[in-house]
Amino acid sequence: MKNIILIFLSVLFFKTVNAQEVQQKELSGYSEGYISNLQKVDNSLNFLLMGDFGRYGQFHQKEVAKQMGKAAATIESEFVITVGDNFYPNGVQSTKDYSWTASFENIYTDYSLQNNWYATLGNHDHRGNVQAQIDYSDHSRRWHMPSTYYKKEFELEDGNKVLVLFMDTSPFIEKYYDADSGMSESMKAQDTTTQKKWLLKELATTDKKVTWKIVVGHHPLYSGGKRKSSAETKSFEKNFAGVFDKYKVDAYFCGHEHDLQIIKPKGRYTTQFLSGSACTVRPSGAREGTLFFAEKAGFMTFSITNSKLFAQVVDADGNILYKTLIQKQ
Repeated sequence: MKNIILIFLSVLFFKTVNAQEVQQKELSGYSEGYISNLQKVDNSLNFLLMGDFGRYGQFHQKEVAKQMGKAAATIESEFVITVGDNFYPNGVQSTKDYSWTASFENIYTDYSLQNNWYATLGNHDHRGNVQAQIDYSDHSRRWHMPSTYYKKEFELEDGNKVLVLFMDTSPFIEKYYDADSGMSESMKAQDTTTQKKWLLKELATTDKKVTWKIVVGHHPLYSGGKRKSSAETKSFEKNFAGVFDKYKVDAYFCGHEHDLQIIKPKGRYTTQFLSGSACTVRPSGAREGTLFFAEKAGFMTFSITNSKLFAQVVDADGNILYKTLIQKQ
């Protein structure tokens, strides 16, 4: 009888230990789906910012996608914003183009990324069929691009709003109209006068609930990277930096440079967040007003309340490279 009791207790003990081990493994796996030192802000509008990404999962795209999934789960992200060059090298040709599968659907597979993606066009997208990216909005639960430029308003916990204006910046770059650019026909089909009138009208909103104004585009106003002194950067700054200051645009999101930069030049109202390394990386550097730069693959996270905009920069290994806070002026 003693032997039977001992056997029973032994089996019970090992079952309990194994159950604890399984539970610990499950908890460990659960925690692996998060970024432990990424800060979560309660009662805020949370989202990810990324760009220059569609390369069939190659280079750093898969690694960045994995960390995006973890970051989205950590901060409870509600959506993703892309800053263009969604598909390399020549955009997509149709809604059935294999690039949708190879560079988007099969890459960003984490459950936390199965929410709305608000997409912006880049110059490489204009080398393909821009209308196909717009039309894909009708085929995808998460891809949103209602037109080449558009607006979204997001409500905050207190009932105030974040106004986000998505631009198509490529038609404002003069060299893209050249026949050898691969974009000339697409550029000729765009109407920059109408788009700028739309932008000014939306920025001049009298809606008192609009607490924050954000503009999203592909091309940077400023850069410390490859295009630091290029004609396209200088021209874009000349056309829009003053406009953004006049209408008190709090943040400008962009890419084009394959790095990570945050810049606020002296005397400017708008802070620029450049997140263009969701795949490939180029050398970068500083310029007047640079708050941060990194030659690393990665993305950014944002948490916005009525009075604060909190940004965090994350690399392809899940390291937090930089954090910054904008207090509402």
